[in-house]
Amino acid sequence: MARTLRSTSLAGPAGVLEALLDEPKSSTIARAVVVCHPHPQYGGTMHNKVVYRMARGARRAGAAVLRFNFRGVGASGGTYDAGRGEQDDLRAAMRYMQERHPGVPLVVGGFSFGSRVSLRVCCSKPSVDLVVAVGLPVNRGDFSFLGHCACPKHFIHSTQDEYGSRRNLGLVLEAAAEPCGVTWIDARDHFFSDALDALEGAVRDVLREG
Repeated sequence: MARTLRSTSLAGPAGVLEALLDEPKSSTIARAVVVCHPHPQYGGTMHNKVVYRMARGARRAGAAVLRFNFRGVGASGGTYDAGRGEQDDLRAAMRYMQERHPGVPLVVGGFSFGSRVSLRVCCSKPSVDLVVAVGLPVNRGDFSFLGHCACPKHFIHSTQDEYGSRRNLGLVLEAAAEPCGVTWIDARDHFFSDALDALEGAVRDVLREG
């Protein structure tokens, strides 16, 4: 499928947000997808290898895909806000995709810190078709809010994630409201270092089936 990839920017609450927009040239778009990157204070950007593979998996499922840098990252305005302002950044990116592709189902995905931000925003957005949380760092933090989250959720997780043990994610899933699914990837670490192809394929399959 022929596609276009271009750099773009969108208006964010703390300044311009730097982004990459990947769209099929055909008029048929299965989903509009926004992908969020990992922690800004630990080198997370929209060019992170997991984020790139998530975007490519969504692309293979026929989606239009937007990756963007949170405030203070790359050319995005503003400064890091401990996950609070970053939620507003995501809302701005979601509006951008909804306005660009009206009526197309909206999916939000994120990796690590980005997955936490995605879930926080999407659990209060009944208009979101699906949230895909990759590498949710469940070893720290309170995820009890997922018990009241009616948004469809799918978790993709490494079997050897050092920031989110299999046991701890299991406890989070047990308490989370339906609909809720999980795909386990046999990988050696949080970053799916030896299993990026499997991660990409899992994202593609979730978007095709979800």
